[in-house]
Amino acid sequence: VYRTIEAEGPDHRRNFTVAAVLRGTEYGRANGINKKDAEQEAWATTAAREVLEETGIDCQPGTPLARHLQDWNLENIYTIYPRWLHRYAAGVTHNTERLFGLQVPGQVPVTLSPREHTAYQWLPCSEAADLCFSLSNAEAILSLPAVVRSGRSAWPLPGSLA
Repeated sequence: VYRTIEAEGPDHRRNFTVAAVLRGTEYGRANGINKKDAEQEAWATTAAREVLEETGIDCQPGTPLARHLQDWNLENIYTIYPRWLHRYAAGVTHNTERLFGLQVPGQVPVTLSPREHTAYQWLPCSEAADLCFSLSNAEAILSLPAVVRSGRSAWPLPGSLA
């Protein structure tokens, strides 16, 4: 969910500050000359923070991997499983997930957040997708080779897994 924090300036040259909010917690703010630009920047800030928190891989702005965090401009909206509803604000029943990809050079060290994950392994895309509980995660993994081949990204990196 996006929350407009501030809109300043004349109508023809307005600047927006937007926050990305998930489960009632603000995860990133961004500025833009229109709401869409600010929202996209907020998504990217949130994605980079999530990657760092969940894997220890730093792709935040200013790091060598920052340009390799790619917004696929795809969103999935899904019903939240009843067992997870307590993690969301009262009355929230659906979640929007924005797809990003990050290709890293080789098998970089991973430090998992124990709150989020219990194990990881480097696998070919088809094997990784087979192990996904989430259908949308499996579909995203299976899309990786096509994204790389399409040239829509800064990939591949030298020495990366393709």
